Amino acid sequence: MVKKEPKLESVLDLNGSNVWGADAHEIAEMWENDKHDEDFRNSEDKILNIIRLSFEVVHYNDGDPREKAKYENGEWAIFTRVVAKHGCSHVAIRKKEIKRITDLSYENVKHISAALLLELIDRNFGGGWDSIQLSLKDIIESGFEISTTTLPTSRLHSPGGTYERKTQAGFDVLEVAKGNWTEAIFAKKKDPVEKIRLQTESRYDEDGNLIKKDFDDDDDLGDDPDLDKDDMNEDETYYSSYSGSASKRGDDEDDEYGGLTLEGGDEDVDEDDE
Repeated sequence: MVKKEPKLESVLDLNGSNVWGADAHEIAEMWENDKHDEDFRNSEDKILNIIRLSFEVVHYNDGDPREKAKYENGEWAIFTRVVAKHGCSHVAIRKKEIKRITDLSYENVKHISAALLLELIDRNFGGGWDSIQLSLKDIIESGFEISTTTLPTSRLHSPGGTYERKTQAGFDVLEVAKGNWTEAIFAKKKDPVEKIRLQTESRYDEDGNLIKKDFDDDDDLGDDPDLDKDDMNEDETYYSSYSGSASKRGDDEDDEYGGLTLEGGDEDVDEDDE
């Protein structure tokens, strides 16, 4: 189920999730509208801490000509505090730039485009998908569908091949030259999904009061006297940890692709590309 973020009407509605998609000038406008509320002064520091997740935040002296010229140049959105901080009541904010692939996080990766992602990968020493650290791959794949294929450059754009099918399916592509071969990295932004919470049957306490218990409560497992740890280990449907799957090819299959083993992302090699 696709989850749509509601339109922000107040800075009091900002949180760690929606602040990444907010605009600096919209925040400044909402701040100026909200600061007239009687209790707003008590929330200023809390709101600024949320804004700092996605924006640079600077308190500056409006009476200093140098600082005034530095921040009131159109690059920053400006608003004023109800309670001055360190003698400064003026605040300047601007979006944090994502210049390197190491700037990506599980939060901000969901708010960049596939084109920007591939640009960041291209700047990463030009080594392709395999040059990226595993931890960064996990971050990227939390927000994007990623797949790669490496083929002789002359056959990469063959009609009906992986390249053509992926681009027609809406994937952006980065081509990384590797001698006479080329690695194609395909990226497509994942749609945000809303987590569905399940509940078990309603239960009642000794006084007849209704108790509702979430399906994913941690104590469900520990409180079950009938659940034997040995049974969990023997049950193939029970997974105590997650590990990536490793694909193996036989000698015949390796020969078919010229001994090339592809790693990273979801590798796409098909007869059309050959």
